[in-house]
Amino acid sequence: MSIRLKLLRKKLGITLEVLADKAGMTKSYLSKVERGLNTPSIATALKLARALNVNVEELFADDPSGEARYSLVRGTERQALVGSGEGPGYAVLTSQVGLRSLLPFMIQPPSEFSDPTFKAHEGEEFLFVHQGQVEVDFMTERLLLEQGDALHFNAQTPHRLRSVGPQQAQLLVVVQGSGE
Repeated sequence: MSIRLKLLRKKLGITLEVLADKAGMTKSYLSKVERGLNTPSIATALKLARALNVNVEELFADDPSGEARYSLVRGTERQALVGSGEGPGYAVLTSQVGLRSLLPFMIQPPSEFSDPTFKAHEGEEFLFVHQGQVEVDFMTERLLLEQGDALHFNAQTPHRLRSVGPQQAQLLVVVQGSGE
């Protein structure tokens, strides 16, 4: 489970701190689980799966032979990983996260650049503004995107997002990585 937990957490862009908080565990315990120094109980595995919004089998499955032909997540069934749904937050729009190289999210970015750090990761990123306006900060350039706008870029370019205007922005974000 140690390899799968870290893989899933990193694919979802979640820090150990955020996962620990969401699952009601300590960061040091999760770090030990990820490194294979601790084996979680079934109850703990269920909490981790719920916090990651994945089926518990994904924490243990190393064999992709059981891979489904498709992933369907109904709007009424998806869970927000971060946020209440009213303000900033995001929800994963796929299942079997560990088996996919594309990772789609619905994101409601905060109205301020609350985190001074810029995100950068392997692969590519695609943004589609479903609702509102969003500002994308690339350190040396800022872009204002309106409803209906789409942006595709190399995800290794440091970037961050914020919602601008009176309406909370809502974006479809698809991240493509190496699949590892």
